[in-house]
Amino acid sequence: PVTGAVHSCGHCAQVAALLGLAAALKEPGALNDLCGKIRLIAVPAEELIEVEFREELRKKGDIRYFGGKPEFMYRGLLDGVDMALMIHTSVGEPSCGKMNGGSNGCIAKRICFQGVSAHAGSSPHLGVNALYAANLAMNAVNALRETFQDSAHVRVHPIITNGGDAVNAIPESVILESYIRAATIEDMTKVNQKVNRAIAASAAALGAKVHLRDIPGYFPRRYPASGYALVQEAMEKVLDRVEIDSNIWGGGCSDIGDVGTVMPILHPMITGASGKGHGNDYRITDPDTACVKSAVVQVTLLAMLLQEDGKKAKQLIAEYEPNFQSMDEYFAFADNLNLDCDAVQYEENGSIHLNFV
Repeated sequence: PVTGAVHSCGHCAQVAALLGLAAALKEPGALNDLCGKIRLIAVPAEELIEVEFREELRKKGDIRYFGGKPEFMYRGLLDGVDMALMIHTSVGEPSCGKMNGGSNGCIAKRICFQGVSAHAGSSPHLGVNALYAANLAMNAVNALRETFQDSAHVRVHPIITNGGDAVNAIPESVILESYIRAATIEDMTKVNQKVNRAIAASAAALGAKVHLRDIPGYFPRRYPASGYALVQEAMEKVLDRVEIDSNIWGGGCSDIGDVGTVMPILHPMITGASGKGHGNDYRITDPDTACVKSAVVQVTLLAMLLQEDGKKAKQLIAEYEPNFQSMDEYFAFADNLNLDCDAVQYEENGSIHLNFV
């Protein structure tokens, strides 16, 4: 109401579904045939946005990680959990459930080019144009795109958040933000190295400085092999239409991918919204599907997983191969993705050193 801003992704419906799930589980006898424990968790900050703001929170010690689920993992709120599931709101036909093969992970970047200000009309030769250095860097990154393999599903999409202060002055400071998205952890890190090299070399070409800040974003999202049939069976009990295709890959990212590096996860989608995700025309137009049926599908999935002494849940856990054997191992790897350095160093003898790792 104050700013007119809205997330436009359906998380409001997901919270409503979680409350419906909680209400169902409190009904007398609802847990009688189920084994184990069920922990209901509403997690904020799934979207990796406002990187500069979150960096300030990190520096103050308010947070350690920029996404909600990694931060919850760090605070111990997922300790003792063996597997996780959720259903995300989606756009499509009424009463429809979906599940694809997974989605990309990402590394978040903040890139600060530093030049030298001068009068843009009378003495541009005395300046170093940080905006041109940034433009050259974006062109260099674009020239790398043919080296990205299709199977890696790479996405690199920078924006300029500060491009100069006055039109009659050579821009002294320019800031870019970007993601490096890819389908595997290995591809994320390899592409990020290429991009950092292109950025550092572009700044050096114009005599500018550049500061690289790489931040661990989200890890790729993938599922246990037998999870697809399980989700399909549960959704078919509740919904009119189910679309399961493990060959379809998503280019976006989600912080549940981080949870999936240490335990099996399920993350199907359910319709109920219209418009474009993250667009200003996005609306929850079918709350019965987005909220109520989502809760019913989740109750159904839980029952299927935890009945018969948790037979199907134990099967998913046994077949799943996590990226890391513990959360500590995950944290160590994620922390190693951090980069905070001046990428170009000019020596008095005219030599230039690049540092982008």
